[in-house]
Amino acid sequence: MLADLLAELQREAWYRGQLTHVETLPSAPAGYASIQLHPLLASYLERNGIRLYRHQAEAIEAFRSGRDVIITTPTASGKTLAFNIPILEALIEDDAASAIYVYPLKALANDQLGKLKAIEAGCGIELSPHTYDGDTPAGARGRIKRTARIVMTNVHALHQYLPWHHQWARIFSNLNAIVLDEAHRYRGVFGANVSLFLRRFLRIVKHYGGSPRIIISSAGIANPIEFAQALTGREAVLIDHDSSSRGEKSF
Repeated sequence: MLADLLAELQREAWYRGQLTHVETLPSAPAGYASIQLHPLLASYLERNGIRLYRHQAEAIEAFRSGRDVIITTPTASGKTLAFNIPILEALIEDDAASAIYVYPLKALANDQLGKLKAIEAGCGIELSPHTYDGDTPAGARGRIKRTARIVMTNVHALHQYLPWHHQWARIFSNLNAIVLDEAHRYRGVFGANVSLFLRRFLRIVKHYGGSPRIIISSAGIANPIEFAQALTGREAVLIDHDSSSRGEKSF
């Protein structure tokens, strides 16, 4: 059908000579992996008809091994699930463990909050996920710092709260994971400032006894290994082979 459309266009005098080349990428089936998960998570995925792709399983195994991870598979390839599953698994196995998800935009944090609450309800586990930023009501802030196990925020907010790091001692001392989602936004001067902030933040977390692994996620990073090293000062395992299904595409 596409070939017919292009042929039709080329017959038109106003379009003649404009089409110089057509590149077609073939479709590809999904590549799935079998991986042992915590029973609550395995049951949740099965009930919702979700099977893990190979690259998701690779990310889970890398996180389990204690490594930092950078995931750069394309949009809609399941990157969020790839970092949610191992983090939730760690929080289920350790009742005190916590995680911080850092987003460049509040809207992204709010969107992720809804997904985590759905998993929390579906698995019957207590994660107490909350957003914490400039929009958080003053009356809710103390409760969040006392009870939340997953906090979703942004770099600007974290920077503002660090002078009162003692108020975050419970979360920092049990910090199991830091997620830097949509990390391609941390570039240029802003990216340099974020990298310096992360080093300061990690030193404070270490002061309280926390030892988090970092997961970086983005569909648009060039030189991802070098990027991760520059952003966090730490080495990371690269997950970049997309095993999700895709349809045929023509350019």
